[in-house]
Amino acid sequence: MLLFVPDMSCASCVAKIEKAFDGAGVTARVNLADKQVAVASGIAAEQAQQILQGAGYRGEVIENAADAVADKAAHDAKEYRTRIIQAVVTLGIGVPMMLWGWLGGEMSVASDSLRLGWGVMAVVCLLLLIYCGGHFFAGAWRALKAKSANMDSLIAVGTGTAWLYSTVVVIAPQWFPDGTRHVYFEASLMILGLINLGHALELRARGKTSEAVQKLIGLQANSAYLVTDDGDKQVAVDSVNVGDVLRLRAGDKVALDGEVISGQSLLNEAMLTGEPMPVNKTVGDVVNAGTINGDGSLTYRVTRAQQDTRLAQIIALVQEAQTSKMPIGRLTDKIAGVFVPVVMLLALLAAVIWYVVGPQPALSHALVVLTSVLIIACPCALGLATPMSIMVAVGRAAQMGVLIKNGEALQTAAKVNCVVLDKTGTVTEGKPQVVAVHCFTEVSDTEVLQVVASLEQQSSHPLAAALQQAADAKQLARVDVASFSYQQGLGVSGVVAGSDWLIGNDKLLQAQSIQLSDAANRALAEAAALGQTPVLVAKDDELVALVAISDPIRSDAKAALQLLKQQGKRLVLLSGDNQRTADAVAKQLGIDQVIAGVLPDQKQAWVQKFQQQGEVVAMVGDGINDAPALAAADVGVALGTGTDVAIESADMTLLTPRLENLALGFALSKATLGNIKQNLFGAFIYNSVGIPVAAGVLYPLFGMLLSPVIAGAAMALSSLTVVTNANRLRYKKLD
Repeated sequence: MLLFVPDMSCASCVAKIEKAFDGAGVTARVNLADKQVAVASGIAAEQAQQILQGAGYRGEVIENAADAVADKAAHDAKEYRTRIIQAVVTLGIGVPMMLWGWLGGEMSVASDSLRLGWGVMAVVCLLLLIYCGGHFFAGAWRALKAKSANMDSLIAVGTGTAWLYSTVVVIAPQWFPDGTRHVYFEASLMILGLINLGHALELRARGKTSEAVQKLIGLQANSAYLVTDDGDKQVAVDSVNVGDVLRLRAGDKVALDGEVISGQSLLNEAMLTGEPMPVNKTVGDVVNAGTINGDGSLTYRVTRAQQDTRLAQIIALVQEAQTSKMPIGRLTDKIAGVFVPVVMLLALLAAVIWYVVGPQPALSHALVVLTSVLIIACPCALGLATPMSIMVAVGRAAQMGVLIKNGEALQTAAKVNCVVLDKTGTVTEGKPQVVAVHCFTEVSDTEVLQVVASLEQQSSHPLAAALQQAADAKQLARVDVASFSYQQGLGVSGVVAGSDWLIGNDKLLQAQSIQLSDAANRALAEAAALGQTPVLVAKDDELVALVAISDPIRSDAKAALQLLKQQGKRLVLLSGDNQRTADAVAKQLGIDQVIAGVLPDQKQAWVQKFQQQGEVVAMVGDGINDAPALAAADVGVALGTGTDVAIESADMTLLTPRLENLALGFALSKATLGNIKQNLFGAFIYNSVGIPVAAGVLYPLFGMLLSPVIAGAAMALSSLTVVTNANRLRYKKLD
C-alpha cells in the first residue's frame, strides 16, 4: 500500500513517520523526495492513516502507479504556483522595507508617527505570515501536537519570534531600552519569501527526478482493438480480460502482454528494454505492453492482466527502488531525527548568552541570533541528499535497460571488484548453432545437412535443434528415413536412400571401427581449440564430414567485458560446461579465471569463497541453476531474458542481454555514491559552518553578525543545490 503525504518536508519528518510505524509494529519505507510512504501489506488503509495522524501528518491512499504520478504532478504544479505567488508577495513588500533600512531609513520606534507606521506594517506582516507562511505554522502545530519538531518548527519559531518581538516593540516601546526598539518585520517577510522561492525552485528541479517513471507510465495504452465476431471494437484496456484477442495496427501501442496468433511486424521495444533495433514478431512470439508497432499488423492473445504486465512490474520495481534507502542514507536519517530539537536548544542557549554577556542592544542581538540559528539550521539539504540521488540514478538506469531493486544494491554495486559470469545464455547466446561443416569426401555439405536433419528430427537431443535450424536456413527438405536407431551417449544411425548413416561422437565411430583421417583429426583439434562441439558423420562405414556446433559468444560480450576490466574488476567464468569449452570462451573474451563443470550449489559455494577472500562479488546469470549464486552474491545481476526465478533472486536486472549495460550500471552506481557524498558533504559543511556563524562566533573577531534574511536565503539555496547536483546524474557521461 502506498500513501501520499503532502505535508512531509524534511528528514526529521521521515524519522518521525518511521518511528511511528515502527512503534505500531508495521514495516514502512518513507520516500521524502516523492512524499510517499510504502506500507507493508496486511494493514488496513485506515490504520495506516491513523498512525500517520498520530505522528502529525495526513496521508492519502494511492490506488495505482499512474494515479500516483498524476496526483503528485498535479499537487506539485499547484504547490509550485502557490509558492511562487507567496514568494512574490512577501518579497514584493519585504525587499522595499529592507532597502529602506539599508538606505538610512529609520527601523526603530523612535517617535509616535513611526510607531503608527510600524503598527500598520505589523498588521500587514501578520496577514502575510498567515497567507504566505501559514503552511509552516500549520506544520509546526502538527509537530507540536505529536510532541516533536521539524523544519516547519524552526521556520515558524524564527519568523514568529521576529514578528512578535517587533510587534511588542510597537505596542509598548517603553518596555524596551532606547537602543533595543528595533523592528524586524522585513526579516520575517524576507525569510518567508526566500524559503518559499527556494521550495518552488526545488519543486521544479525535483520534478525532473521522476521523469523515468513518468515516461514508463506514459507507455501504458488506454485503449485497444478487441477482435469480436462482429468485427473489431475499440475498448478501454481495463475492460480487456486474459484470453481476449486484440488487433495491433500499424503505429499502435501494445496494450497488454500477449502471444502473437497471426500476422508479422517489427516492434520498437527501446523504451522498455533499452534495445534500439526493432524486433521482428511473428506467430508464437511474445509481445509486451508499452512497445510500439511498426508498419505491419498482427493479432495477439492476451496472456497477462494490466497489473501483471512486464511493464507494470518494471514500474513497480523502479518505484520500489526509488523509495528504498542506502545504508549511507539511514545514517543521515538518524542524525536528522535528533537534529531539530538539538538545534532549538542551541538557538535558545546562544540567545541567552548574547542577552547576558553580549553588547548593547543585547535583546536585539539575542533575537537576531535566535532567528538566524533556527533558520539556517533547517536540515532540508541533509534529508534530500540521499533520496534525490537514488531517484535520479534508478530512473536513469531504467531508461538504459537496467532495473535496480533497491538503494542498498546501488551502493554495494559501486564497491564490486569481482564479477562472476555464468557462460551459457550470459556471455553466450544460449542457443547452439551450426558454425561449420567440414567435408572429407565428395559428399557435399548440403547433402550432409539434409540427411543429418532428416535423422535428427526424430531425436530429442539438445544439439538436434541446432542441426534442424541449419537445414531450415538453407530451405532443405527432409528425406525419408528407412530405419532409425538412437544410442544413448553416442549418437544416432539410420538408412537413407539405401545408405547407412552414423551421426554422433568419436566413440560411435570407434564402435563401428571407422578410422579418422588426418583431415578429420585436424578438424577435431580446431573445433576443440574453439570450444566447439563436433558431430561426426559417416556414410557406409566411411567418415564423410564433421559438423561443428557452438553456442556463439554474444556480439557485444568482448567489448563489454573489456569495459569491466578497465573499471578494475576481476572477471571469473563460472560454468557447468566442460573445461575445454569454458577455457575456449574465456580465452576469446580475456576472462581472468575459469571454473568449469560446477553444479548449482557449487556455484553458490564459489561465490561465498570469493567473498571470504575479501572480494565484493557481483554474480551475473540467467537460469534457475544460477539463482542460489545470485542470492548469495553481494550484487546479483540477472538477464531479463532469463527465468523469473533468476530475476527474483537478483538485485539488478538487465532487460536485454546487452552486457555493455552491466558496465554502465556499475559506472552509474559509482557515480551515484560519489554524488551522494558530494550532497552530504555540502549539507554537513553548510550546517557545521552555518550554525556557529549564525550564533555569532565571528562577532568578536570581525564584528559580523549573520542577518536572519541571509540565513533564510542560505537555507533555501542549500536545498536547491542538493536537488540540482542530484539531477546532474541524469546527464553524466558513464565510462
